[in-house]
Amino acid sequence: MRIVLFCENKYAVDILLPIQEEADREGNNQVIWYVYKPKFPTFPLKDSVKWTNDIQEIYNFSPEAIFCPGNIVPYYLPGVKIQIFHGYAGEKKGHWIIRHYFDTYFTQGPFFTSGFKKLAEKYGTFEVLETGWPRQDWVQKHLHDFDKEKQDILQNSGCEKIVLYAPTFSPSLTSLPVMKDSLIELSEKKNVVIIIKLHPLTKEEWVNEYRELAEKHKNIIWTDDISVAKYQLMSDIMISDTSSTIYEFLLKDKPVITYRASAPNIYWKNILETSELCDAYDEVLNDNKYRELRRWVIENYDPYNDGKVAQRMLNGARQYIEKHGVPQKRKLNLWRKYTGIKRFGNVKRTKTKKS
Repeated sequence: MRIVLFCENKYAVDILLPIQEEADREGNNQVIWYVYKPKFPTFPLKDSVKWTNDIQEIYNFSPEAIFCPGNIVPYYLPGVKIQIFHGYAGEKKGHWIIRHYFDTYFTQGPFFTSGFKKLAEKYGTFEVLETGWPRQDWVQKHLHDFDKEKQDILQNSGCEKIVLYAPTFSPSLTSLPVMKDSLIELSEKKNVVIIIKLHPLTKEEWVNEYRELAEKHKNIIWTDDISVAKYQLMSDIMISDTSSTIYEFLLKDKPVITYRASAPNIYWKNILETSELCDAYDEVLNDNKYRELRRWVIENYDPYNDGKVAQRMLNGARQYIEKHGVPQKRKLNLWRKYTGIKRFGNVKRTKTKKS
């Protein structure tokens, strides 16, 4: 099966990587990454995978399956177009918008499957398969890889726990403008190390502000890593606002504190004032109701911690092709076609078909 891993944004790298690794395990060397050049001055996997930022090359490759964590994939590319999502933020309206680019949606767990099956019945233009989310495979594979690094940080700092601060980048939702003083207070009063991991799309002025904060305080650590996954494994508690990383952390059965989270259902501790942060820290560590809420999230958002999500995704793609054949393009209205062409460019449709 010829596979394209469609990597438009930096966050997509470690979502798609487990699919590459599973294809490698199967012995499939017909995998190529499409890397969207405007978002990638350099591609972190450039020396270890086949990749291109030329959409014509992807078209000529004639893929049979395209895995996409983003919202758009060019309609003119052949292959079953598979939406695999870039997180768990079901409270965001955009998560449920059907943009008609995809033939099938591979959902993370029962909560999402139920919602997208209702939408599939409404539109009748795509299918839904529950597989789990591929970054969970990475989590299981690397579950204890960073234990020593964590212990070294705690030993060198003399602190008891690591707190991850991972806010969203959206100016209307982020806690970045108001959280600095409370983070300093938390690090000093509760004897914790705070790791700051900002979203890749965060405004440069906030990036500079928080990098400087870390430079001035010994128990506040700055990281420029693209992926937050490593720090989720290392940390004991996470502080955020309205971000899909909240659910990733809850799925590890660890407590979360948010500042004014924009979510209809709260399965963690949400504060309305930054001055409440230290008290909230004590509460989430000691109140069992938060463990019960996390258990609900694990069972409904993504219970697939068996390390076989990518395997189910590849099997799901093969099953779709066996049932429907390989789609040569996706039918879209003129606006959707224009949007895809404007972002990714057009191609010369003169390829030689592959068997």
